[in-house]
This record gives sequence, structure tokens and C-alpha cells, in this order.
Amino acid sequence: MIKRLLSALFLSSALVACAPYFHQPFSSDRGAELGPETAVKKDLLELPDPKEPIVVAVYKFRDQTGQYKPSNVGANWSTAVTQGATNILVRALEESGWFVPIERENISNLLNERKIIRSSREQYEGNTGSLLPPLLFAGVLLEGGITSYETNIYTGGAGVRYFGTDASTQYREDRVSIYLRAVSTSNGKILKTIYTTKSILSQEVSMGVFRYVKFKRLLEAETGYTYNEPTELAVTEAIEKAVLGLIVEGVLDNLWTLSDQEEIENTVIQEYMNEKEERLDANHIGIPFETNRRGKIYASLLGTGQFYAGDYSVSKIRPGGVFNLGFALHNNFYLETMFGMQNIHVKDLMNSNEFYGGSSLLFRANPDGLFSPFFGVGGGVYYDFEDEIGLSKKTLIPFLSYQAGLEYLVGSRFALTGKVFANQLFSDFYDGVKVGEFNDHIWGFQLGATYYFGKN
Repeated sequence: MIKRLLSALFLSSALVACAPYFHQPFSSDRGAELGPETAVKKDLLELPDPKEPIVVAVYKFRDQTGQYKPSNVGANWSTAVTQGATNILVRALEESGWFVPIERENISNLLNERKIIRSSREQYEGNTGSLLPPLLFAGVLLEGGITSYETNIYTGGAGVRYFGTDASTQYREDRVSIYLRAVSTSNGKILKTIYTTKSILSQEVSMGVFRYVKFKRLLEAETGYTYNEPTELAVTEAIEKAVLGLIVEGVLDNLWTLSDQEEIENTVIQEYMNEKEERLDANHIGIPFETNRRGKIYASLLGTGQFYAGDYSVSKIRPGGVFNLGFALHNNFYLETMFGMQNIHVKDLMNSNEFYGGSSLLFRANPDGLFSPFFGVGGGVYYDFEDEIGLSKKTLIPFLSYQAGLEYLVGSRFALTGKVFANQLFSDFYDGVKVGEFNDHIWGFQLGATYYFGKN
């Protein structure tokens, strides 16, 4: 049964991993095609029309990161991001319908060509009075550039290997940042500055088999694929988002106007305003800036399941419950007190109902996040109030407690809590029998809810 399951898993994974192979360009007559568009392009085109397009000039939109592509072998002098960002910006300005971009990046070429035209007219037409129309001048100058390219913002992966068969996946996230500012050519005032970022995703999926299927018969196979989001597309999307922001914020600040003022309620404009407001409350990975999200005091009610490990090898998991009350000592440290009840059952030998209480020092690894793993160590005592079968009459038995768990905030106050624990008893006579050198233990898990009071 296990072999069949592994074979089915391998076959399905292989088909999934091989899927990109069916899209490989085996044909050599694949023609040129239009470049792919970004998700922001549609929003840029759906903006309402301006009352009058703005003439803008872009001299150079530079790569200011100074970074080169990483290389595992030798030096790599290729830059990490495109050096043609000016072309991308000019296209975004032109297709937005809000701007009339004029040539300034290679203005010397334009001026030289105009000189050639005037010289040719004078020489062949003999008309020195025939002048070219004047060049357009810009009321707004656009400056800025690609300011950063950060690698390995997120990295991770997962894998499994069993009996010569393995499957794994890895991912990585990089990030590029764009600054775009509008400057008035009449007085040099900076009218507006826009900041945008775009993540660049990379993923690798692979699977392989390496095992002997029979004597002197070795099976070795591997497949997989890698996906890398083009850096040029990420830069394009960030620039288009910056142009979108420049238009929207310019309208809101009355730098330029809509042809129809009622279009201020346009969906794209409203979504941009909502996004900007949300970004004020979260960091670069989406976690809110509000620190110490968990309160100074918390109370939790958890259901438990526990079993004992001692001189009798057979013990069933039995139900119980515990109430915890915690107090913040620091942003990461809490003092937790507990009071609970549990049942320990060994068939025909022991059925013990017990109260217990104690305290622990908890360390929360990520107190400001939604998910927060925690670890704790402490101690307490068990009190047996009813032993229906027990071999001995137990009274107070001290123990040392270890626990680890995970908590997830589902609101500003409530959290879901789950943890596992191990209670090491200071006696080997818990089950009425003293055998061996190790004391008896109680193992178990707890699941429930936590409520926080106040702010930490």
C-alpha cells in the first residue's frame, strides 16, 4: 500500500514538474511579439481624462543602486537592474494620456539634426528666412531613479526524501524601489515625490529518484523547473505605479485637473488612496507598525489531552482543562500562572483525577506579529483528589514543566493558542511503582483561546 502511494505521488509530482517542458520553444520560427504588460498598466489606462495634458521633460532616469548581478563564479559586471529605465518612464507617461513627453535624453542629437535641416534648406532652397518651428518646452521636469535593489528579502523552501526519492521547492523574493519627483521649471519647486516598490519572485521545484530497483539495476531520474520573474518587468511595473501615483496625487493637490471633476470618485483613484492609507500602518513585509500588539495581561482557557509515561507502558490520552493567567514582564517575556484538572488512566491499574497548579516564564519570539511561537519553563504541583483504581494514595507531587507552542491573533484581543508540554515529576512513585532510575512524566497538548487586556 505504501509503495503504491509513493508511486502515485511520484507520478503526479513528475507530471506537475514536467508541465513547463510542454511550453518550451522547440520551433525555431517563433516570431516577434509585443512585450508583456504589467498589472498596473490597466489601472493607468483607466484613469479619467485630464483637462489638458502636461508637457514634461525627462533627461535621465538613472540606475542609482550601483549593484551588479550576483555570481557564484568569478566577477560579473552586468548590472542588477536595467539601464534603460528612461525609455520605460517615457512610454508610461505617453500611454497614460496625461503627459506629453518631449525628447531630452538625447537632446544633442535632436539639435544637431535641426542644424542639418537648416543648413540644407539654406544651401538648396536659398531661403535663409525659412525657420523651423520652435521646440516645445516643459512646464514640469521629472527626475528620480531606481534607488535600491534588495536581494533575499524572503527565502525559504521545503523538501522530503524517502528511500531514494526526493522532492523539494525553494523560493526567494527580491525587491526594487523607485523614486519619481516632479519639479516646476518656472521656479524649481518640487511639486510631488512618489515612492513605489515591486517584489521580484523566484521559485525552484525539483524532484528526483535514485535507487536500486533490483540487483545491478539502478534507477536515476530527475525533473524540475525554475521560475524567475524578469527584473525589467518589475522595474516597469514600479515605474508605472509611480506615474499613476503622480497623476492621482497631483489631482488631489490641485497641481493638474480632471476634465470632469466628478471623476474624482473613479475606482482607480479611490483604490490608490486606500492603499496609501493602509501603507502608513504596515512595514515592508505587511506587519503593522503598532508594537506590543499583545496586552499586558491575558487569560486563556484551554482543553487538554495528556498521558503518562512511567513504569507502565500503556496509557491512554485522557481529557482535561486548564485556565492560564499571564502578566507581561517585558515585550517578549510573560509570567504565566495556571490552574487545571486532568485525568490519567491506565487500564485496570490507575484512573486518577487530579488538580494541578503552577507558574511558568514564557518567551514569545514574535510578540508584534500575528503568529508568535513561544517557549516556557516552570513548575507546579499535582494534587490527587480522586483515585478510583490507583495503587497508592498520592497527595502533593511537584513537577518541572516544559512547553512550546504557537499563538495566532484573530483580532485585536483574541488569539488561538496551541502548545505541547512535558511535566517531569520529582518522584518515580506516581504510579505506585518505583522501577528504574528515571522519574515518571506527564506528556500532553493544549488547544484553546486567549484574551488580552489593555496594551503592553
